[in-house]
Amino acid sequence: MALDASDVEKIAHLARLGINADDIPGYARNLTDILAFVEQLNSVDTSGVEPLAHPFEAAQRLRPDEVTESNHREHFQQVAPETESGLYLVPQVIE
Repeated sequence: MALDASDVEKIAHLARLGINADDIPGYARNLTDILAFVEQLNSVDTSGVEPLAHPFEAAQRLRPDEVTESNHREHFQQVAPETESGLYLVPQVIE
């Protein structure tokens, strides 16, 4: 399905979009490509695929819950102006 300039102007009007007349051929070409891709997707046989109401219904691969990084807090807090008990001390900003 190829779109022409009048189709693009009608779509822009329905979407309440202002477009430049110089840009209409580019929009027509892009929209035609999108519609061709949708037609291609519609031609795929999905008869053996069950529809999903939500993607979380599918089984997810899980990894072991393991610590993969070491604790660098001491190293990072060496350059901090003030720390106490592993926390950064900052000036009070709210009274």
